[in-house]
Amino acid sequence: MNKTIKLLALLGLVATLTTGCAVNRATGSVDPSTNLAALKTMYVKKIPDDDNTHALIADKLRSKGITVTTGVEPAPGGVDAVVTYIDKWMWDITMYMLELTITFRDPKTDFPMATGNSFHTSLTRLSPKEMVDEVIDNIYKGAK
Repeated sequence: MNKTIKLLALLGLVATLTTGCAVNRATGSVDPSTNLAALKTMYVKKIPDDDNTHALIADKLRSKGITVTTGVEPAPGGVDAVVTYIDKWMWDITMYMLELTITFRDPKTDFPMATGNSFHTSLTRLSPKEMVDEVIDNIYKGAK
């Protein structure tokens, strides 16, 4: 009986320690009225204290044939979309990007035309470049 209780306690501990940490989510959606193929010029609005995420987003969009500029100022005239993003970072022995949300917005109305999200906890973590690639690819997969 004592061995059974110890075994169950050990199994419970193992189950607790090996579940719940390996969570990931990746989504992308496009408003039905939006034609992503028509968006040829975009402006990535850099958030304060961002070192490189804005550049990774711009590079990924350029790889899709889009003309991209970046900056902290309001978007210049003549762009088809303003790209905003939110990156959340976490510490687990090293800093890693926990979550990234990217939104393509109408430059005139700020309406979210398309959005994508990637969430990876420590055990499934991706590099910032991989997170950007996953989000942008999922946005374009959501296009009709």
